[in-house]
Amino acid sequence: MPEQAEGTAGVPTHEVRDLLRRRREQIAQRWADEPLFRAVFTLSRDEAVEAGKAVVDALAQVADAAGVEDPDAAGFTTVREQLARMGAARSRSGLSTAQVSSELAALRPPVENLLVADLPEDTSAEHVRDCVTTLSVLMGTLRVVVMQTALSEGQALIDRQRLQLLEVATPVIKLWDGIVAVPLIGTLDSARSQVVMETLLESIVEQQARFAILDITGVPTVDSLVAQHLMKTVAAARLMGAECIVSGIRPAIAQTMVHLGLDLGTVVTRASLADALGYVLHQLGVGIVTPGTNGAVAR
Repeated sequence: MPEQAEGTAGVPTHEVRDLLRRRREQIAQRWADEPLFRAVFTLSRDEAVEAGKAVVDALAQVADAAGVEDPDAAGFTTVREQLARMGAARSRSGLSTAQVSSELAALRPPVENLLVADLPEDTSAEHVRDCVTTLSVLMGTLRVVVMQTALSEGQALIDRQRLQLLEVATPVIKLWDGIVAVPLIGTLDSARSQVVMETLLESIVEQQARFAILDITGVPTVDSLVAQHLMKTVAAARLMGAECIVSGIRPAIAQTMVHLGLDLGTVVTRASLADALGYVLHQLGVGIVTPGTNGAVAR
């Protein structure tokens, strides 16, 4: 067995550090056959081995700094992104958090076996136990790092998807040249109201719209903050050179706006989207023709 580094023999964290550096290749080779690495790095086994070496180096750096219990240790910085990808990849494969954690736990036994085998034969049982405990704590911290990072990445993905859903749920429709409409359906909150404003203003610019219809027929209720957002949207559209018409205000929403003391005197409102479109077409000087009993009738 190789000699211990001078001045470090007998210190559990240094024992673990030296083992990781000394057996780096062997540990990485064994890890490459474990489900966590084998299932994530599918292009080649060499890719899995190189990933394993990077993790071993990080663990050795953490042990060297005696921060085996610190998930924020500097040694984890270089591999945190890689570990997050690994955890996320296994989660996307359908594994639960507990299953991913179990796969991470399976990385400890190969290292522990090498550690025990490398210790001198005359090493006391107590020292062996201390070294094994230190390794267990270090590998446990690795599990914490992976799970924390994977959860953070997962939350970021959820936030991005939520924003995308908000955008999809807030379509801006071109009804006519110079006329756009936003038919809102479902609950409005502050975040979605902000998306409505941004999306509508962008469409006004893109479509060079003179009129924008904000239809809230499908909105069951509006609180005070959302009502203020809607008013701000109307004002912002006006600043962009477009007249904003609000249609489909339910009785309950109308009462809320009145109770809040919102000034709707400068806002054009219509009972329905059809009424709003009729108003806008009239403003544009477009005649509407409907079939009558004695031929077409203009109105």
